[in-house]
Amino acid sequence: MFSYQTKDEFNVESAINEENVLDTLSKSGVDVLWRDNNSSSKHVADRVTYEDFRTPELNPVCDEECRDVGMIDGLQEYLDGDQGDKLIVLHQMGSHGPAYYLRYPEEFERFSPACKTKELSECSQEELINAYDNSILYTDYFLDQVIDLLENNRHHYEASMIYIGDHGESLGENGVYLHGLPYMLAPKSQTSVPMIVWGGTTTDLNMQGTEALKDLPHSHDGLTNALLSLFEIETDTYLEMPHPMIAVFH
Repeated sequence: MFSYQTKDEFNVESAINEENVLDTLSKSGVDVLWRDNNSSSKHVADRVTYEDFRTPELNPVCDEECRDVGMIDGLQEYLDGDQGDKLIVLHQMGSHGPAYYLRYPEEFERFSPACKTKELSECSQEELINAYDNSILYTDYFLDQVIDLLENNRHHYEASMIYIGDHGESLGENGVYLHGLPYMLAPKSQTSVPMIVWGGTTTDLNMQGTEALKDLPHSHDGLTNALLSLFEIETDTYLEMPHPMIAVFH
């Protein structure tokens, strides 16, 4: 998602040894902070500030597992510091399977009965979907908290949020579960992901122009250009794309 290689040409080994868009932003004076509550950055954040929120050592919101909302802790103090350009990446646990029932606190179990096991074939599809939907509800709450933080800092920052999933999940359709099938074989449920773009009252995002792009086909390849454009970085490393992911005022 942050590479200068497109999906069709992407190679993990070479990408690790190449500059990615976070490196470019950092070299251009943007303070990049990566907070992780998932499986690490896969070397994407090797050269920027990285904080592991998968344990109570940093994450103050942990019960059965550490919660995504804990990554917001301390960000106000961070924003109150040097008020230069900042990019904050919050890598969620989100709705990662198979233990969907662990992805949300008990109070977010609005859909029931919910599947309460990692052995997904032991649950009905309704139970599995309910557990997944509860995890989505918790992500909705998490994003609401992020937006509140950004809106509260509108007087000091041109605040914007881009939320995008890295993959989808199969929930038992045709006997298929989780994710990870080769792209050419994977069902749409694994390859079609959500994207939300939010701009505060002082954002540099052209929200009307961005909304006009919403029904066009997009891919993760467009995120690199979107970040470069949002931070007004002039570079020859923009990827050739049929259309932008977002529209920005300059």
